[in-house]
Amino acid sequence: MSNIVAIVGRPNVGKSTLFNRLIGSRKAIVDDTSGVTRDRQYNFAEWSGKEFIVVDTGGYVENSRDIFEKEIKKQVEIAINEAQVILFMVDVSIGITDLDETFVRYLRKVKKPIIVVANKTDNFNKIPDTYEFYKLGFEHVIPVSAINGTGSGELLDKILEFLPDNPEPQNTDQTEIPKFAIIGKPNVGKSTLINMLLGEERNIVSDIPGTTRDAIHSVYNKFGKNFIIIDTAGLRKKTNVHEDIEFYSVIRAIKSIEESDVCLLLLDASENISSQDLSIISLVERRKKGLVILLNKWDIIEKDPKAAESMIAEIKQKISPFEDVPIITTSAKNKVRLMKAIEEALKVYENKTRKITTSELNRVMQEAINTYHPPSVKGKFVNIKYVTQVSNTSPAFSFFCNHPKYIKDSYKRYLENKLRENFDFKGVPMTLLFKKK
Repeated sequence: MSNIVAIVGRPNVGKSTLFNRLIGSRKAIVDDTSGVTRDRQYNFAEWSGKEFIVVDTGGYVENSRDIFEKEIKKQVEIAINEAQVILFMVDVSIGITDLDETFVRYLRKVKKPIIVVANKTDNFNKIPDTYEFYKLGFEHVIPVSAINGTGSGELLDKILEFLPDNPEPQNTDQTEIPKFAIIGKPNVGKSTLINMLLGEERNIVSDIPGTTRDAIHSVYNKFGKNFIIIDTAGLRKKTNVHEDIEFYSVIRAIKSIEESDVCLLLLDASENISSQDLSIISLVERRKKGLVILLNKWDIIEKDPKAAESMIAEIKQKISPFEDVPIITTSAKNKVRLMKAIEEALKVYENKTRKITTSELNRVMQEAINTYHPPSVKGKFVNIKYVTQVSNTSPAFSFFCNHPKYIKDSYKRYLENKLRENFDFKGVPMTLLFKKK
């Protein structure tokens, strides 16, 4: 079993800052507003040659009527159940609060190693202030400053004392595993889709837009399929991003698109494809990522035999010229065609990594060029002599010719269409380069 260390505590004590400190990067959103972290964030940490997983959680609040705080409480309890070691964070600058004491009553029932992390001990003068936390009844209290790193070494040493010397080896080489980003506007069912695929409440699900704020990575390894799912915060129009937190979430979603191989774009089947959806598709295309479009919430659409055909045709017309994209009707809530969506995403990943031999490429494309020659420009005839696939993370082809600058956009589209007709690049943006021979 993997070694897991969970960071828990009341809101706004610095859990996400410590998470970032332990994993060595800024994965979790950090903000002074309580309740920023809502879902469990996982990432790898390493210390003295030993590797473990750190889990960041939302702020724990008992008996709250707030829908998010209720869900956060449930997520915290799941994280504690998963963990081998629990880091209970408190704030030295404030001292023991009623919320801390309430949480302690819950933690005392947990039969696992608990380390009290006395955060915001920014200098030696504050170390005596950490002694009061021994009143909570836990043996280990470590003073740290998550923001500047003071005490993090001592904390990591203490964590390792509770972890097995020879844990099962972690498969951290994720470079060859396809990465699928789940993207789309807020409230189109992204987290529901992931929860249904993973078979657990991995993400908080709510009808309130903007529930998911951080990008969350989950490993799927079932039914012979192995890939990483990236759940992104809902992408909003810039004019609707008023909070700093929402701004960070948009940036995080864009970064998730960057690190993915294939994006699954969820659209609400009950709404027309919007300018924002088209902007997301444009972003995916510019970043040369694979794309699968899911018309989600299909269960609420009136069952007209031609409804799907009509809607798909309309979408393809609007996303043209990049219309060679799989479009699938799904219902995440009812688990309708979810495996079909995953199978299409895996096919698109294969298409993205497909290599065509130079001989086959030239045989097919020279026939297409001879059938329809490039139009002459200013009396100059364009002669394309040779084509080769460029080594790249997405399909890219170099055409060598005598007058590269005279190749018109319409002819470039013709060549791309011929490539797509003869070789399966469905769902994948393509790059055509024209070079002087």
